[in-house]
Amino acid sequence: MNQELRVAAYAVCVRDGRILLARWISSSDGGRHWTLPGGGLDHGEDPLDAAVREVEEETGHVAEMTALLGVDSIRRRYPRELGTFADFQGLRIIYEGRVTGGELRPEAGGSTDLAAWHDLEAVEDLERVELVDLGLKLWRERLAVGKIPADGEGSRPNG
Repeated sequence: MNQELRVAAYAVCVRDGRILLARWISSSDGGRHWTLPGGGLDHGEDPLDAAVREVEEETGHVAEMTALLGVDSIRRRYPRELGTFADFQGLRIIYEGRVTGGELRPEAGGSTDLAAWHDLEAVEDLERVELVDLGLKLWRERLAVGKIPADGEGSRPNG
């Protein structure tokens, strides 16, 4: 089994009771789910810089990261070519972000197809990945160690 590690940085951007989300397109089934703007680090890239870059790429907004909310680790088993499987670990670094400029627009040619501001009260009704719930929980609760206990994990798609 191949071991795969992906390190990614995401931003929780809340303004006037609304959260900025990007709609992620699943490469496995084409499903669309709302997620936090963010994504994988380029080799040698600082996580904070990656979060800033990803917010702009996926939403058109320029943002600054104002706080580190937490670090989350997920582990999954995924099928790969020729009947093999990957033992995948995703390390997700989650920041609080503040939009400072730019204009809302969708990403062109990436893993997301739409960006939008959503009322915080309406988030639970969205088709979303569990990362949205995790990010909002970290943003609301400001946990001292930046990690939600394992029994608080959800069963939504991961993104």
